[in-house]
Amino acid sequence: MIFNNTISKTIALLISVIILILCIGISIVYGYADTSMETALHAFTQFDHSNEHIIIRNLRVPRALIAASVGASLAITGVLMQTLTKNPLASPGILGINSGAGFAVVFSMVFFKISGLQSFAWIAFLGATIAAIAVLGISSSGRDAMTPIKITLAGAAMSALFSSFTQGLLATNEAELDQVLFWLAGSVQGRKLEILTSVFPYLALGWIAALFISPKMNVLALGDDIAKGLGLNLGFIKVIVGIIVILLAGGSVAVAGPIGFIGIVIPHIARKCVGNDHKWLIPMAALLGSILLLIADVAARYIIMPQEVPVGVMTAFIGTPFFIYIARKGFKKA
Repeated sequence: MIFNNTISKTIALLISVIILILCIGISIVYGYADTSMETALHAFTQFDHSNEHIIIRNLRVPRALIAASVGASLAITGVLMQTLTKNPLASPGILGINSGAGFAVVFSMVFFKISGLQSFAWIAFLGATIAAIAVLGISSSGRDAMTPIKITLAGAAMSALFSSFTQGLLATNEAELDQVLFWLAGSVQGRKLEILTSVFPYLALGWIAALFISPKMNVLALGDDIAKGLGLNLGFIKVIVGIIVILLAGGSVAVAGPIGFIGIVIPHIARKCVGNDHKWLIPMAALLGSILLLIADVAARYIIMPQEVPVGVMTAFIGTPFFIYIARKGFKKA
């Protein structure tokens, strides 16, 4: 652990906030169109309808805010899922959220000819919600309701089911493939601020709720038996966690599509910084998740410029080495 007292943890959070602000500035300034920080400031103080000012105001600022919001939401979701399932490799996809959202989008395109990112957002949110509710419902049935292994297995089964349906629809409707492929890879490119504002209340509610239940998550992390012995209502807290995950992960996939690895990697980095206390872990993970997705998005603009790589590909590229390290470390312990 790098920081092990209140003062040092506070300093770590403040440093992360400063880095996040710098990353937002970099995201706004750098890209295919040549701009500067001065140009960015003038876009809001001395707007002259130039191409540079329009790009900054209408494209880059919404893109930076979306990347920061989605990164924070996915990281918080990863923290909650890893604590809930006691699985160090757990992520938002464990509830079938990504696959459920992807299937809903492809289904709506194939059968209802729906297109457009604004329409995709609400359809994806609906699909993610249905998938997560189905997983929670399945895992809560039987004698031992919502045990970590049951949640994990139910999520894996639903993810496989929805992924198979999605691939089947795309295989029989090749005309729809190009339209949805970029969305399925995960991207913040071309997203308008209206898409974020439409789901932002759900994201904000999820952030606040995650902070509010952080003391309960500390108890839950001790194990179900100990938590029950300390008076924690396991069923209630697991349902609340499930709702928060739906709000955050569902809202994120609605805005940016399925973006992987942030929910897996960031919680482990945050734990190295501030330890396992969720009152510190959740805000630190949120900041680091925002920073990582902003950096990945900026990098995605330069790999094959003037074209762009979907940011979901970049997060996979960045996150894969960490994923392998975490997996190997877990196997050694086992």
